[in-house]
Amino acid sequence: MPSARSLLLTVLGEYVLPAGEPVWTATLVSALGVLGVAEKAARQALARTASDGWLVSTRHGRRAQWELTQPGRRLLTDGAHRIYTFGQSRTGWDGRWLVLVTSASDAVHDHRRRLRTRLTWAGFGALPGGVWVSTDPARESEANRILDELGLSGTCLSFVARSGGIGARQDLVARAWDLRAVQARYGEFIGTFAPLDPASDRERMAAQTLLVHEWRKFPFLDPQLPRELLPVGWPGRDAAALFAAKHKRWQPGALRCWAGLASLAPSGRAAD
Repeated sequence: MPSARSLLLTVLGEYVLPAGEPVWTATLVSALGVLGVAEKAARQALARTASDGWLVSTRHGRRAQWELTQPGRRLLTDGAHRIYTFGQSRTGWDGRWLVLVTSASDAVHDHRRRLRTRLTWAGFGALPGGVWVSTDPARESEANRILDELGLSGTCLSFVARSGGIGARQDLVARAWDLRAVQARYGEFIGTFAPLDPASDRERMAAQTLLVHEWRKFPFLDPQLPRELLPVGWPGRDAAALFAAKHKRWQPGALRCWAGLASLAPSGRAAD
């Protein structure tokens, strides 16, 4: 079962961000209830998300409304862009690699952890000795922004290069990325959501939210390598088509359920 906080972020990105309006506590608690999250856990998730700076509340008597902060909107907007553009076919690969050489061993532990997380999210694969590789040279500007924000740009170098005659590209790919694990996750995603056929708007909202919640993990897991570097039978394209079809089919019912929760929330509990 996903954590209440991670599900809350999915709810915020899928329903609150597009609406651009404040939302009552009871609406968010009810929405998480649709997903099986207990009220106490939902309220704790709200408090933690606000503490992280993504949400801010406004009191209306004994009730509270929540809205996204500017950093929260930026976080979810960037996430939404990745989610809904992820899996789209890339143009042909010209054989060039972006190589990033970092000195993260000289950085504090927290910066090393954050660097690994963010470069992995950007599609880079890790090699020994602080070397990172990507098959998309256009990601250099994103890597530079990440390094600059972590205060590490002054000790790093980047190169754009082609593979030479020594060694095999597939061996480099196998060392930089665990594609078998990604392939297995795609199989689980397809196996979970392909047979689902929710009958009510409440069930559609639950299915839709969980669909997005699971799909938003793949931009972190899958580096979107060129086809010639992928194993035979790679399921990424089938998974992306499934996500797009199910999202389109379930979205109207999910939005109707969300609108219903939002309209009933102010007359719900006596206090938030």
